[in-house]
Amino acid sequence: MALPRDLLFGVKAFLCGLAVILAIQYWPELRSIVPVKAPSGEYLPAGRLADIHIIDGDTYEDRMSGVRYRLVNADTPEAGSRAKCVTERRHAEKAAAAARDLIAGAGKVEFLATGSKDRYGRTLARVEVDGRDLGAALVARKLARPWRGHREPWCDHRGNLIL
Repeated sequence: MALPRDLLFGVKAFLCGLAVILAIQYWPELRSIVPVKAPSGEYLPAGRLADIHIIDGDTYEDRMSGVRYRLVNADTPEAGSRAKCVTERRHAEKAAAAARDLIAGAGKVEFLATGSKDRYGRTLARVEVDGRDLGAALVARKLARPWRGHREPWCDHRGNLIL
């Protein structure tokens, strides 16, 4: 049974109006998933904790795009089996937890790609959490060091953490 054209038009008009009303009402939430243009010219989605996988304190994956990012300005200790001592592993867990807390409480997270990749294929980027540099925040909390272009040891010969 075919519906009259006027009825179909009315249903379409109603649904379009409803979509506009909902978009206006929920604009702040929608805005957090609108793509943002990075300095490199690449469009990157703004993220929320559900959209960001925190691999460790200085490596993140945008689940929406599948892109992995490496902080360009901070180096955190290695986690898991890559840690050279127990204290490095514990410090790595603290760095990742701090990053998770900062991102979870954020209204806006941006990956500002530099246009370069590291030897593992990760996109080098600054990460801004509500306009604040995440790498600098981790360094200020003594959970990371400024990145100097090469890895430095986190453990001394006795297994103590080197800060």
